[in-house]
Amino acid sequence: MAKKLLLASLFLTSLISFSQEIVNSTPIELKKNRGVFQTVNEEKKEVTVFVSDKIKVNAIHLNQKMEIGDSISTERPNTKVYKNMIGYNINNDNTRLFWSSDDYEDIFTQLYDFSSHKVLTQQYTLALKDQKFLQKFSENDNFYILTVVKKTNVLKLHIFDKEGIYKEKTLTLDDFHFYKQNFVKSNLYGVLEESFLPNEWSFSMHNMNVENPTSLNEATKKRKCYFNKKQIVITVDNNVNHTQVIILDLEKFTASEKIIKTHPIITVTESGYSIRINANSFFSDNKLYQIKSSANEFYFTIKDLDDNLIKEFTATPDAPIDFKNTDMVQQGNDFMGGGQKVLENSSQFIRKITNLHSGIACYRVGENTRITFGGISDTPQQPAGQSVMNQFGLIGALLGAVIFNPTMDSFNSYNSRKVVKVEGLFDKDGNHVKGELQPLAFDKIREFLDKNENTSSQIIFKIDSYYLGYYDAKTKNYIIRKFND
Repeated sequence: MAKKLLLASLFLTSLISFSQEIVNSTPIELKKNRGVFQTVNEEKKEVTVFVSDKIKVNAIHLNQKMEIGDSISTERPNTKVYKNMIGYNINNDNTRLFWSSDDYEDIFTQLYDFSSHKVLTQQYTLALKDQKFLQKFSENDNFYILTVVKKTNVLKLHIFDKEGIYKEKTLTLDDFHFYKQNFVKSNLYGVLEESFLPNEWSFSMHNMNVENPTSLNEATKKRKCYFNKKQIVITVDNNVNHTQVIILDLEKFTASEKIIKTHPIITVTESGYSIRINANSFFSDNKLYQIKSSANEFYFTIKDLDDNLIKEFTATPDAPIDFKNTDMVQQGNDFMGGGQKVLENSSQFIRKITNLHSGIACYRVGENTRITFGGISDTPQQPAGQSVMNQFGLIGALLGAVIFNPTMDSFNSYNSRKVVKVEGLFDKDGNHVKGELQPLAFDKIREFLDKNENTSSQIIFKIDSYYLGYYDAKTKNYIIRKFND
């Protein structure tokens, strides 16, 4: 009966698919206390959409054409204990959702079995008393929780496979070189404990999804991690003279370290005053892209993980940034209506990003890599509750539950923040490629949402193209549109 009611209310009308056009439309009336979340089976190019409130979770299975194949409705886990929806893994065609308590010690899973129309549940209790949560990772077979043991150089991986079997792996990093800011010797826990407020919390480690365009809000973080099925790569940029790269092998469960130096810059004036230096990095295609700047120098460097130089570009106040494909712009809270202005010269750009949180972001476009260089101002002051939510990288929340949505995490606006940026295009060997940059799917989605203010409960996911799902309050429809780069 529940299935029939759900299908009646969420029946998708399949339409002809064009870029930026509707591929499906669902007549439904969403209440205020509802959230929407999706998981993607990349192998089969299928999606499961979850619509949840404080009582029910409805799972709708969509095929490759974004048409409803089936659906299941079940009770939401105990809201007093399991407050966060933290991730998923996939067993054949079935999705297992992971819920957790705030401290991640209590885990509750729901396996949505569409063949039997049953939801199989399981509970776990993790012994995390002496550990700090760092990050979580979902992929088709496994779900991972990464923690650090207090006051040590030890990382732990808590792994749930597609059958729901749990195991724990320990990785010891005692021979690694750990330094806090200003090269103060420390251990791993001390480096992760370091705070960069208001932009970055203690023990925060941003999960970068290189398959999506990365906002500067994410790229400016000093601690980042990059996940694939074989490894987790952690980068630490808390000191300007090098990037520390930690590689966790997910097959052998071993750890290795790489120290990638940045280009030297003079740190003291002739009069003995300290010079402000800013640096950051981005890991993509097994290469490390680094930037480093002072008020008078800017370096963009591409290296392999053995610290070998692949390519380097330089700019100064007297030497323009000749490796750019766009104007250098400043936008954000300094301009009415969220507008922007074009910076006149490289001197302005270099000085401004040095005084902001600087970052570099890479995104593969065909055979080339599109790179954003820039800086962003501090995170605006927020209510305490919202600040806590932002530790999880949230875009929206179910009633009493955190939504886990990595792609929405990458889709980020710069409300109330100053942004300075420029973009360039580079080939696989690091050579600059001249020409005009074409709008990306994310740009088209952002433009669409800016023009359609009545949308809510947005989701973004990628299969062959990007898909935007949203609730249209005027028509009382849940709509899915397709966007291409």
